[in-house]
Amino acid sequence: MKLALIVALREVKAYLQDKADLAFALLLPIITFALIYGAFGGNGLFHGTAYIVNEDTNGVYAGQLLDAVKKQDSLTLKTLSLADAQKNMNRANLDLFFVIPADFSANLTAGQPVQLTIMERGNGGQEGQIVASIVGGVVSDLNQQFAVTTQVSQALAGENIPPATVTFTTMQFLNREQQDPLVGIQQVAVGAKPKTVNDFLPGIITMYVLFSISLVAAAINDERKKGTLERLITTHLTVGELFFGKFLASVFRGFIQTFILLALSYAVFRIFTPLSFLESMLFALLFATACSSIGLLIPSIARTGEASTWVGVFFTMTMTMLGGTFFTISKGTVLYTFSKISPNTYANDAFKTLINGGSISKLGLDIAVMAGITVVVLIISRLLFKAVPQGK
Repeated sequence: MKLALIVALREVKAYLQDKADLAFALLLPIITFALIYGAFGGNGLFHGTAYIVNEDTNGVYAGQLLDAVKKQDSLTLKTLSLADAQKNMNRANLDLFFVIPADFSANLTAGQPVQLTIMERGNGGQEGQIVASIVGGVVSDLNQQFAVTTQVSQALAGENIPPATVTFTTMQFLNREQQDPLVGIQQVAVGAKPKTVNDFLPGIITMYVLFSISLVAAAINDERKKGTLERLITTHLTVGELFFGKFLASVFRGFIQTFILLALSYAVFRIFTPLSFLESMLFALLFATACSSIGLLIPSIARTGEASTWVGVFFTMTMTMLGGTFFTISKGTVLYTFSKISPNTYANDAFKTLINGGSISKLGLDIAVMAGITVVVLIISRLLFKAVPQGK
């Protein structure tokens, strides 16, 4: 065991001395964390852009429609010429835009029906469909205003009231109703408001620890190819000691990445208590041992550096997807059933529990899975591990 520790210390020393490798291993998770938090941070409300081509440039009702769209908190209005809109759509820079026809205001004044045209590429994209729905709601509100104004005007026909007075008075009542509606909506938050950091931190941790698998696997095969492992076992070092030394070094690499991310979250976002931070570090160590055992299994099966890298990347991406790293997998689906084979599933659940105030005592299943993976995969890896190609 002493020689295994010496091998591990040698690996750790080389890892810490390689500035480029150390920078990538430690800074990339932090950069990824910052990018995802920046993309999904805030209150999570939708905000899109409504691209509108207004061919009724001097029309009163076209102006009212544009003003109503501007007032929507979830939309940013951008007006384009028809030529620019079509050019951007042909270049795939635009998925959906609206066209206000030239006779829009004239037809409404005459009491004639009008149509707002939606031009879309394919199905308009998810954001485009949401924008279309919001603009459709705005148009529906305007339709109600026009309908009420028309009905009031018809009811007061023959009363010698100027049409402008009827319209002005009707609009005053409608605006008062919009500002202080008889039927309102009250939003009541139940429980704590979800935090983006809490949602995405577990996935980032597990993803990067799994990525270290492919690096460890490729490095072992490179050392085997160069004869480094063969030279090591010509000393008093046994294959078993070499194997466990590599295992301990791999655990350190995975654990240090986790420590950096958890410590950063603890210091900046205050999502841990001192106790929950320590419990998270304990589980992170257990997860690193499980991943390291898998990292040693890959070069024990794939005997070239290229094969080890591809197997490691495939395994990482598959387990990340099945583990629900960045999206929730619905219960009862086929994907939910397959998610039970991913270590990420249990690790993500454990980290979420700890981050949200749960205790490590509630992680019995998750801890058992990590320990089981470590023991079973380590035994298989040791039986298959060879320091020398076609040798022992």
